Amino acid sequence: MDVVALIARIVFALIFVNAAVGHLTATDAMAAYAAGKGLPRPRLAVQVSGICIGLAALLLVLGVWPDLMALALVPFLLLTAVLFHDFWRQADAQARQTEQIQFAKDLSLAGGALALFVLYASDAHPDLNLVGPLF
Repeated sequence: MDVVALIARIVFALIFVNAAVGHLTATDAMAAYAAGKGLPRPRLAVQVSGICIGLAALLLVLGVWPDLMALALVPFLLLTAVLFHDFWRQADAQARQTEQIQFAKDLSLAGGALALFVLYASDAHPDLNLVGPLF
């Protein structure tokens, strides 16, 4: 089962690695979107969030405090869902549907991150970690 948990960590983290690369290579486009949503200092926010989610995902894959790394992704996901995927404010039906899907995706990923946190914070946590759970 430890191998399955490792595979789950890797597969789960891939979306964050991809997002981090996007934050750091398409910073201007993402900052423009963030500015449109009213985020202060959007360029800096995009860069910092890219580094944070990339680091958390990398450490999660490596098994360095996997409980803490999973938990660290939750605030990012919840804030992103509420601040950026505000489907309830969209007048256009297609935009509303797109934002609602992205909102649900972020909430689902937050649930998955919380599940990983619980799994790795438990006494019977999976092995195959470089540094065991912090909690």
